Amino acid sequence: MMLRSRIAREAPADLPVSQLPANVIGATVTPLFLPAQRHGAAPRLQRPLVSLRALSFGIVVLLPVAVAAIYYLAIAADQYVAEFRMNLRTVDAPRIEPLLLFGGDSTRTTAATESQIVTQFIASRAIVDELDPKLDLRRLFTSPQADWWARLWLPASIEQLVYYWQNQVDPFYDTSTGTIIVRARAFAPDDALVLARAVVGSLERLINNLSVRARDDALGYADAEVATAETRLKTALAAIREFRDKEGMIDPGKAADANTALATKLRDDLLRANSELATLKAYMHDDAPPVRVLKARIRSLETQERGLAHEMTATAAPQTSGPARAPALSRELSSYEALDAERKFAEAAYQHALEGLDRARDNADRQHIYIESFVPPSLPQASLYPHRWRSLGTVALIAFAVWAIGGLAVQSIRDHL
Repeated sequence: MMLRSRIAREAPADLPVSQLPANVIGATVTPLFLPAQRHGAAPRLQRPLVSLRALSFGIVVLLPVAVAAIYYLAIAADQYVAEFRMNLRTVDAPRIEPLLLFGGDSTRTTAATESQIVTQFIASRAIVDELDPKLDLRRLFTSPQADWWARLWLPASIEQLVYYWQNQVDPFYDTSTGTIIVRARAFAPDDALVLARAVVGSLERLINNLSVRARDDALGYADAEVATAETRLKTALAAIREFRDKEGMIDPGKAADANTALATKLRDDLLRANSELATLKAYMHDDAPPVRVLKARIRSLETQERGLAHEMTATAAPQTSGPARAPALSRELSSYEALDAERKFAEAAYQHALEGLDRARDNADRQHIYIESFVPPSLPQASLYPHRWRSLGTVALIAFAVWAIGGLAVQSIRDHL
């Protein structure tokens, strides 16, 4: 202050500032803008009006929360949910699966497997291809009530449509109760109801097709087995008929029994004739007529016995000349027994196939899949999506977590530096 008064006294009153000496101007102006400093203290920098921490909090936390609030509270369209539930059952009793004991559920039925198939079918492209021509899903998911972010963006390929479908239709299979729960979302109550009813109709057709397909597969396999066994039996019977026509005998086994009885009779007659011959030789000469007649009879019986033995087993050569004889009865009987055994096996296989067909029909009727309980979809009255405040709170929580983690990381870096 003393310096400032001294300069004012020494300088002329009418002299402009621009003509003052530089040292005078510096001595005059500088103290006006610099704060008072203590003797020996270093000059201090002025603090910025907004701290870096507040700026980052506004960008990372407040800005996303504000954008989310604008969207969820002012832009996001209401979405309505139509829900339905169903149970699948079969007549057959559940079978025990030892490997499932560790999982807490040791029983498994055909309906449980089919329920999982139905759940996967709802989230597949097959149901989209089936319902798209009927409902025009692209038009339904781009309803005028939908907001620009939640609607299906056009043009949409089939893959994009399936992905969007999986977000709008949510199937769930409850293993504890065996219930299939399906929730269909749309931007209008009527659209949600139409969509849920279309899914119900598609599932009913799928269940019926699964039942018919399982029945047709079981019966088709059984019918094929019966046809194969029948063909085998017909082939065996044809071979036996051909053998009979070729060999000229109906049953070689019965012929062998008759020849065996005849051979036994010839053997008895031969023994009786030899006994009578021994008796006659006791008191007659060898050239006596009764002895000669008896010897001739014995030779005839022996010839017949050898011929019969050759006819049956071909072990003794025939003693008479003539045309070639037929094959031995033992060979014919062996061939016939092989054919007859094949016939018996074919008959047994055919009988077994018929029994299998009956069992397949019974199992197909017992494994028929049907809907035991059903909760049909109804028209929704209030929107369930989006969860505005929940979503807004989630955005705020995530943004604050990111800001806090980033702040801790920056502070850690500063401490290390």
